[in-house]
Amino acid sequence: MKRVINIVEDEKDINNLVAQYLRKEGYEVHSYYTYEEASVHVVDDDVHLWILDIMLDDKSGFDLIEEIRLQGPETPVIFMSARDKEFDRIIGLEKGCDDYITKPFSPKELVLRVNNIIKRAYRDDNNRISIDGYELDEEQRKIYADNVEIELTTKEFDLLMMFIKNKGIAFSRDKILENVWDENYFGSDRVVDDTLRRLRKKLPNLNIHTIYGYGYRLG
Repeated sequence: MKRVINIVEDEKDINNLVAQYLRKEGYEVHSYYTYEEASVHVVDDDVHLWILDIMLDDKSGFDLIEEIRLQGPETPVIFMSARDKEFDRIIGLEKGCDDYITKPFSPKELVLRVNNIIKRAYRDDNNRISIDGYELDEEQRKIYADNVEIELTTKEFDLLMMFIKNKGIAFSRDKILENVWDENYFGSDRVVDDTLRRLRKKLPNLNIHTIYGYGYRLG
């Protein structure tokens, strides 16, 4: 899942430069050049971070962060400003900003700050694995499609994790039994086919290939 960042900066060259660096880093970036443009989007619930200039036409980034905080108290905000004044920094911190960077600045430095804040703010989400449109949390043993949890049995989840950790590798039924059911399992290898059939039914987009006469491969 791409993180979404909104930039609010009336100097188009700076706005475009910052957006360019962040997109190279893999973020989805929306650029706004006025307070009015940005204010419309404070209600958007898919924004992971805001970067705000303090001086914005007839209002300021301080006004905008108040609107943002009413909608998303935990959404990270970075201020950037040409005014290197302690007073501005204090106001920014009092209003709940997560960082403050003074112009002129290195775009690479800003990207590093963004990365660090995103990692801190969304630490739990960083544990998720993306596979074929699904989001999987190994620690909690949960899998989601469009943020809706899909219930898997213990063996279904174990089988899925084996494929994910060995993507592109073909496994025979005997090898799957050994890895998922352990070597002391004495039942039929049909349990592999049955479990995989249920897994495919629950996760229809999962790209698991059947290798006829041998076994299965993910990807």
